[in-house]
Amino acid sequence: MPIAFSTLGLPGLPLTEVLRLAADHGWHGLELRCTPGEPIHPAMDAAERRAAARAISTAGIVPLALAGYAGVAAPGDDRPILADLRDQLRLAADLGAAYLRVFARGGDGPTAEADARAVRRLAAVADTAHSLGVRALLETHDSHRGGSDVARVLDVVDHPSVGALWDVMHTDLAGESPRESFTALGPRLGYVQVKDIASPDDLTPLPLGAGVLQLDACLRLLPPGCWVSWEYEAAWFPSAAPLPGLLAAGRRFLVPLCG
Repeated sequence: MPIAFSTLGLPGLPLTEVLRLAADHGWHGLELRCTPGEPIHPAMDAAERRAAARAISTAGIVPLALAGYAGVAAPGDDRPILADLRDQLRLAADLGAAYLRVFARGGDGPTAEADARAVRRLAAVADTAHSLGVRALLETHDSHRGGSDVARVLDVVDHPSVGALWDVMHTDLAGESPRESFTALGPRLGYVQVKDIASPDDLTPLPLGAGVLQLDACLRLLPPGCWVSWEYEAAWFPSAAPLPGLLAAGRRFLVPLCG
């Protein structure tokens, strides 16, 4: 299985440096964090998009996903959320990314109202995603952290261009076993995010294999060819060890498990 890492682990680092680190340490792809202040951001003009796509291609690195922050289940008006989703889908397509990561952000929990908002908005952009060749993936996170929560939304949307992103930390924190999460998400799974932590009460990122998450149990469930991406959340935890020094060991950890 091919492996990637998220640029969330390298906040603000120029794209050329990120690509060099990926190539030098034998990683196949990148999740490209899309937010103001990063090399990949929502306001990129056409020339900036072409330059970024060219740099990624020249480096021989796959732009796995655009990691956006739209909340498809968030309360409020649909119009700005749909506009953001369509803009991010176009940016993903311009960069050559196969996937766009979206969150639920449905509030305190996966209520029926939050589910309905997520279904309505994902269905509204599904055909756009299809025409651009990008899949919108709802991540197990925040209000919909369980695989069963995400699957419940996707079962209603029922579109090939809308799928699931399995963040293994959040399904673990939701109390699901790896088998339960994979059973719920597998039919519409885009790819998997891995990470490691000391405990549910301390989410500071650790090197892969140094914490409590059942990474090997999750990865051994995956079909051949499924992408696995390391989301090392350095942007949120400045005290965490710098990611560049962990990339070689991270690859050594993942490769035997990813077959």
